[in-house]
Amino acid sequence: MTVLSKIASGAAIALTASIMSISAADAKNFKIAVGDSGGSSQEATGKAFVEALEELSGGEHTGTLFLNGQLGSEQDTVNEAAIGTLDMSILAINNVTPFSPTVGVFSLPYVILSLEDAEKLTQGPIGQELTENTINDAGVRIIAWTYTGFRRLTNSKKPVKSVADLQGLVIRVPKNEIMIDTYKAWGISPTPMAWSETFAGLQTQVVDGQDNPYTTINAMKFYEVQKYVTNIRYIFSIEPLIISEQVFQGLSAEEQEMILEAGKKATAASAQFLRDNEAEIKQILLDEGMQIDDPENNEEEFIKLATEAVWPKFYDSIGGIEKMNAVLAEIGREPVSE
Repeated sequence: MTVLSKIASGAAIALTASIMSISAADAKNFKIAVGDSGGSSQEATGKAFVEALEELSGGEHTGTLFLNGQLGSEQDTVNEAAIGTLDMSILAINNVTPFSPTVGVFSLPYVILSLEDAEKLTQGPIGQELTENTINDAGVRIIAWTYTGFRRLTNSKKPVKSVADLQGLVIRVPKNEIMIDTYKAWGISPTPMAWSETFAGLQTQVVDGQDNPYTTINAMKFYEVQKYVTNIRYIFSIEPLIISEQVFQGLSAEEQEMILEAGKKATAASAQFLRDNEAEIKQILLDEGMQIDDPENNEEEFIKLATEAVWPKFYDSIGGIEKMNAVLAEIGREPVSE
């Protein structure tokens, strides 16, 4: 080999090493906070997102899930993402609402009555508008939606089939005004409690009960500290995957497109996870000794009290009664009037 060819060969090796070094430096492992534990719908969404991102980036980018609130409370993760110290978080929509009130429309009782309603609202123009609002209000961007199912009431004391049965129970709720006011409409004052404290609160009987979907009840092993389940469907639990807008804007246009596409794939996977697993998970809860009851009269009393007292109170915060009617129209429901 001539001296010239040796120099050329050395330069080529150096260039290749440089490219590999740059590629390694550009590779990203996104830190993703997850409120729920393994086996949950949140974990399923997170796994699907990471898998899609790895596939779309040819293995260059990935993500690590930190389950069961390891990185702090769900509301804390919104703050951390807003200032760019956390990449992503999967959390209940009610924990985004304090930072971006218009998303509270998804927490209003008895607005969403099916998975299909949830998909239509989140993946259509309503969902896009709320995504823009969270960017402007909270400094975070919704990139995927987790569909966890209806929040079912559980407690350790007695079967609850009516509003009268609910009286006397101490029920944990998130620190969310809509959910607090819904229980007040049913005649009790619930106890706001951080998600990370809920299992211990139930175990020590500081609170008697809580509400969450079957998948969450199972994933969090609430059957160890709760006996009775009531099949109320007052809120369909939607849990977005958010990314820090600072982090998102620091990505290249190509990387941003990968993130958004991986989010779409994760959203579709979440819906399929719920369809495939909810009935089986319900049976697991029965096998673990929980008693599941339906509310009396198709939940009519729960519905009437909650919608009449709660909806009007929050019209202004969600963008007005016109916005409420736009949401109802999107899912084929009748409009409301002043």
